[in-house]
Amino acid sequence: MTIAIDHEAEEKLNLSEEEIIRDVVLAVLDYEGCPYAAEVNVVVTDNHEIQKMNREYRGIDAPTDVLSFPMLEFTVPSDFSHVEEAFEDCFNPESGELMLGDIILSVDKIREQAESYGHSQTRELAFLVAHSMLHLCGYDHEEECEREEMERKQREILELRGYKR
Repeated sequence: MTIAIDHEAEEKLNLSEEEIIRDVVLAVLDYEGCPYAAEVNVVVTDNHEIQKMNREYRGIDAPTDVLSFPMLEFTVPSDFSHVEEAFEDCFNPESGELMLGDIILSVDKIREQAESYGHSQTRELAFLVAHSMLHLCGYDHEEECEREEMERKQREILELRGYKR
């Protein structure tokens, strides 16, 4: 399992970012029943940098809390049965790990939203990682039923790992 974490923001949160990120990534993969060792890249940045990425990749010129860049396409979320058919496209040839994708987090938004929602920065970071990991596993929230399913899964994963509001 490779969870590469690159902290590009000048400021850090007053918590164990790497430990929380690793814990939640593993919790989501376990919860979703991923049968492979996986590779996930996480970049922790600030509002300025995430705004540039949001503008470039989504056409939205504003900072956001998290961006998800999945490497896999799913017809059914967390149905990993198709990945071996496209082994060269889905697995890192050096490590043999399933390449899930990239997560970009804004420390500024984590601070702002934790304060706004009245919970800890730890819980906000855990929530955003869980949310993004579900995107990397093929979930979306465009439709109401999809949003409800993602919210339920996020809540269950966070509760199982002890990240309370």
